[in-house]
Amino acid sequence: MKVDLFDFDLPEERIALRPAQPRDAARLLVVKPGAALADATVRDLPSLLEPGDLLILNDTKVIPAQLAGTRRRGESVAHVDVTLHMRVGPDRWLAFARPGKRVAAGDRISFGHSGEVCYLGTLDATVEEKREGGEVLLSFDFSGPTLDEAIQTVGHVPLPPYIASKRAEDDRDRADYQTVYAREEGAVAAPTAGLHFTPDLFAALEARGIEHRFVTLHVGAGTFLPVKADDTADHRMHAETGEISQATADAIAAARARGGRIVAVGTTSLRLLESAAGEDGSVSAWSGPTDIFITPGYRFRVVDALLTNFHLPRSTLFMLVSAFSGLESMRAAYAHAIAEGYRFYSYGDASLLFRSDR
Repeated sequence: MKVDLFDFDLPEERIALRPAQPRDAARLLVVKPGAALADATVRDLPSLLEPGDLLILNDTKVIPAQLAGTRRRGESVAHVDVTLHMRVGPDRWLAFARPGKRVAAGDRISFGHSGEVCYLGTLDATVEEKREGGEVLLSFDFSGPTLDEAIQTVGHVPLPPYIASKRAEDDRDRADYQTVYAREEGAVAAPTAGLHFTPDLFAALEARGIEHRFVTLHVGAGTFLPVKADDTADHRMHAETGEISQATADAIAAARARGGRIVAVGTTSLRLLESAAGEDGSVSAWSGPTDIFITPGYRFRVVDALLTNFHLPRSTLFMLVSAFSGLESMRAAYAHAIAEGYRFYSYGDASLLFRSDR
């Protein structure tokens, strides 16, 4: 499909630079097939779902994966910014280096910010490989928990570029850009639909008879990359690693058996569930990488409803929601959201989408 089909005009003032306070006060646009668009808030979610429905949330935890470095190649020295996006070993990460032309295989990079280094005195890495699009494979001098602690010390929260271009990251972001249920470290971007959840909202959902379970998909920096191809067939998705436990798989089967709907909280949860699904829609325990790319025409096998934020024009995520609820339906929904002052992107408001083929 032509990428231009997924373009739309978004005024800059619609981009949220801070989240709603409290989190569940964010606005919620309800999109149902054959029904008028409905304006609500995230706090209304329990009344918009039914007893027996099952929410699936992504419990990945964002790490401070943006590193400012100094590349040394003999007498040549240059500044390089690196964003980690996928761990491939105890001491090795795939990352995006900017500017990519400043690095080559064999280079050494030293990391730190504001005059700080890790507690052992330095955090250094070797560029093992240089790949397309500024992607590099880094081999760090530290490994395992020692490397994790070093990254926590010298790293920045990797705010999305549409926020970072307007303001600097600060201490508030370390809390704001993390779900209240985050527990599995490894993401370099937040599963942003989950940012709206609070303990009070979970309690209200439970009182309504709506269960929830967790999956883990470590969101990579590839989620921020623009689609540069003219046709969706020519776009390459970067892989992300995920896991579904047997307990969550069993809960999905039980929800289906009682007639409940599977509600994915965020596109990351949806992509993981659809990656793990059998042809009959069954889900078993699963782990591994996924580079699933969902565009209109995809046949959904697991997810019945999707809670998600508002996405960028021409993005893979707007393509996904267009596949889920229909391109024309999403064009109308986004036009309504823009006209009514909804806040967009990671810190913005949310939508509750129901499948167009159900």
